Amino acid sequence: MYRELIHLPLDIRPILTVVIHTEEEFDWSSDFDRNEVGVEHIKYIDSVQNLFDKYKIKPTYVVGYPIASQKAAFEPLKAYADSGRAEIGAHLHPWVSPPYEEEVNPYNSYPGNLPRELEFNKLAQLTGKIQESFGITPKSYLAGRYGFGPNTASILQELGYEVDISPAPPIDFRDDGGPNYSSYSSHPFWIDKQHQLLVLPGTGAYTGLLHKGGHRIFRITSHPLLRRARLPGIMSRLQLFERLRLSPEGYTQNEMRRLSRALLASGLRHFVFSFHSPSVMPGCTPYVQNSSDLNNFILACEQYFDFFINTLNGVSMTAIEFKQHLKTLNKTWTRNSF
Repeated sequence: MYRELIHLPLDIRPILTVVIHTEEEFDWSSDFDRNEVGVEHIKYIDSVQNLFDKYKIKPTYVVGYPIASQKAAFEPLKAYADSGRAEIGAHLHPWVSPPYEEEVNPYNSYPGNLPRELEFNKLAQLTGKIQESFGITPKSYLAGRYGFGPNTASILQELGYEVDISPAPPIDFRDDGGPNYSSYSSHPFWIDKQHQLLVLPGTGAYTGLLHKGGHRIFRITSHPLLRRARLPGIMSRLQLFERLRLSPEGYTQNEMRRLSRALLASGLRHFVFSFHSPSVMPGCTPYVQNSSDLNNFILACEQYFDFFINTLNGVSMTAIEFKQHLKTLNKTWTRNSF
């Protein structure tokens, strides 16, 4: 796959894009089920939107078919978008997105594994439903389960998408039939020579003194015997090696700060912070099971935003705003870009 990395100047302010996987409620520990399309958690989405407003962050809500097709879910999000407080993109979970032609199983849960025609038809119907419900044409996309496949780029371009946010470095999903992002960096990149489709990987990396060992060390330390011996935790506490993602789901605000500082030092200037919308209601994701978890989740978000905006002197842009900014700069970087 063609990848032209974008290295922003080191003297510009760091840029944060916040992306919410805005999806149905389902049991993460069970089999995929076409009937699990609940959206009750959206009534609590204000808890994070108010936080975004406080820090002048305009998030990108990438929405799935159950969200776009139920008024209780899309109306609050449409109000955010209509008032300029949010951007709407697309998020494809194949098992709950028509047409329902494929067998429901883990392999087919990655949209990029589907035959091209079926992947195209599912995304086309989702795009049409978003147009109908929100009155806009989505331009940004995040594949469900990060399942970008060999046909995804051409499908996105055919349907008029401009930004893909699917890659999840440095995770390898091959054991479950998914893509391998272990060799990806968190740098944005163009996926075509014409610079029409921009890819913004979710921010993640191996950090610590042994970070150059990357996926090889991670697989070794993830062996059940070594996990039982708590080797990964020991290496993390000693800051020798850890795999971190810029998300409040499973990561503390201290870990997110540590990841950000490490990547800033390595030259990264664009960051993608993400989580799943059902985490705003206890019991919907493994990360937020009770009110205490929810309080910690919200606090981690707030502390990280305060750190990024006020300590790192960062700015926030949506996925599409960042692409437009790149086009405006047109490779003529200046010290006063922002």
